[in-house]
Amino acid sequence: MQSIGIYIIGDEILSGKRQDAHLNFAIQTLKSRGLQLAWAHYLGDIPEQITSLLKASMQRGDIVFSFGGIGATPDDFTRQCAADAAGVPIQRHAGAVAEIEAQYGETAYPKRVLMADFPLGADLIPNPVNRVAGFSINKHYFVPGFPQMAHPMVEWVLNTHYAHLFHQQDYAEASIWVMDAGESQLIDMMRNIVAKYPDLKLFSLPKLDSRRTTEVGVKGASSLVKHALDEIKQSVTALGFPWQDA
Repeated sequence: MQSIGIYIIGDEILSGKRQDAHLNFAIQTLKSRGLQLAWAHYLGDIPEQITSLLKASMQRGDIVFSFGGIGATPDDFTRQCAADAAGVPIQRHAGAVAEIEAQYGETAYPKRVLMADFPLGADLIPNPVNRVAGFSINKHYFVPGFPQMAHPMVEWVLNTHYAHLFHQQDYAEASIWVMDAGESQLIDMMRNIVAKYPDLKLFSLPKLDSRRTTEVGVKGASSLVKHALDEIKQSVTALGFPWQDA
């Protein structure tokens, strides 16, 4: 299964002028299709940084959704950064021009049409709100920062290009709440589980409550998850701590 990641781009997110609405959306949208988000990056409007990370994820072959920075103002760098990362020039996309003209008529010129300038060879991502398309290149999908536009565009990409990946991965996640125990008291047990089940990911999440509650679980292939969680339960019981399914 290919790694799926997201970039959330814009100084307005990092400064707090706008709140991110994309991370949780991406997690839940992928999860509903049997997919998982492997990584996420928040980026400011720094062209060198954006280009470097895009180039790296393109070289890895990841499936990537990038939110923001594809407008026409001087602080929107993502289109040029995507072109630089792919090693191609920017070119006006006839299909994107047609969409903008259909929506805005004569007022598409001279400024709105700038949003039809994409990396050479890019494909369109239709925008159901105002017909100003996003674009894709090298399995990287660039959509606006506005959730009302971006989220249906991402869903369109997934349903159009990646339906064959839906619910194909044998993946499960399960955990328990361990009461009256801090993480330090569970480390040896967790190390044993990691050593015995190297193909699973173990996670530990303490709660800041009066009872010192810690969530311990594993994720990966469903059959292994079941066996590993049974062992975790047995080990926690042997340590003398009460637990319940999370």
